[in-house]
Amino acid sequence: MRSTAVSALHEPPFAARRHADTDEVATQSLAWARDLGLVDAGARWHRLRRAAGAELAGRACPQAPTDRLRLLADLITWLFVMDDACDEDGLGAQPTRLAPTVGVLLDVLDRLGDPAAPPPAAAGPLGLGLHDVCRRVREQGRPGLLLRLVSQLREYLLALLWEAANRERRRVPGLAEYVQMRRHTGGARPSMTLTDLAYDGLPTPGRQVDPQVLALDDLSADLVCWCNDLFSHRKERQVEADAQNLVTVIAAQHGLDDDGAFRAAADRFNDALARYLDREADLAADPSLAPFLAARRAWIRATYDWSLRARRYD
Repeated sequence: MRSTAVSALHEPPFAARRHADTDEVATQSLAWARDLGLVDAGARWHRLRRAAGAELAGRACPQAPTDRLRLLADLITWLFVMDDACDEDGLGAQPTRLAPTVGVLLDVLDRLGDPAAPPPAAAGPLGLGLHDVCRRVREQGRPGLLLRLVSQLREYLLALLWEAANRERRRVPGLAEYVQMRRHTGGARPSMTLTDLAYDGLPTPGRQVDPQVLALDDLSADLVCWCNDLFSHRKERQVEADAQNLVTVIAAQHGLDDDGAFRAAADRFNDALARYLDREADLAADPSLAPFLAARRAWIRATYDWSLRARRYD
């Protein structure tokens, strides 16, 4: 499926870069996960190492200060652990099974990384890791960005409950519903926010709510998540009850076989990439948006390149 995706998708026309400290940060981030108890030294650690979260961070954030690259890598590592717990270890099989974990993690987020308000005893390693990421963002002295990150992480956690309900009922969502929810389940938005932090690149509040900027931000998240879906489809279709993939949703909505749905999903990605390029060209005249646009461009390219190399979908 990896070679099929490569042939079907248009390669993002952005420079491919990789941070010089990526390998060092990868070692540090894996040690962080193990020290917190997010993974042990067994199969879950090897699964996380194959996922290469720091490789994705290093490509998405190729020129950032190393400490901010490490922060992004740790968030991606945490997201991978959470996703794997839901998708592969059974935590997300039913909303009633997932809800207590989500409740505790929302409690952690409510503390906004305050070092004087440690996470509750029931938080476990996932709560400790999430609190540590928020604490380190808080130390950057950007309260608006911290609030944005926490809001996006709340949306991510609540969207996981939507996925769990779909799994329990073997429900295939409609395409419009899936596209909206996928922007949250993919974890792309909090990851892009930490990339904005790395480059001090978040637009002014007025520009953040500009319809053109919002539309481009949505397209960025779509492209990252749909690229992920296309590369992961072969692995995910082996799980009969799980329809959380763009290809599966298109197949159900339009009555297509797997190959036809894959081509339709690839066409959707390619069309969105063309729209992204048009919208970016319209916004590029504003120099204040340069870091913001560079971060989205890097994320689209990074996801494509990382998907070619990582063993997460083997």
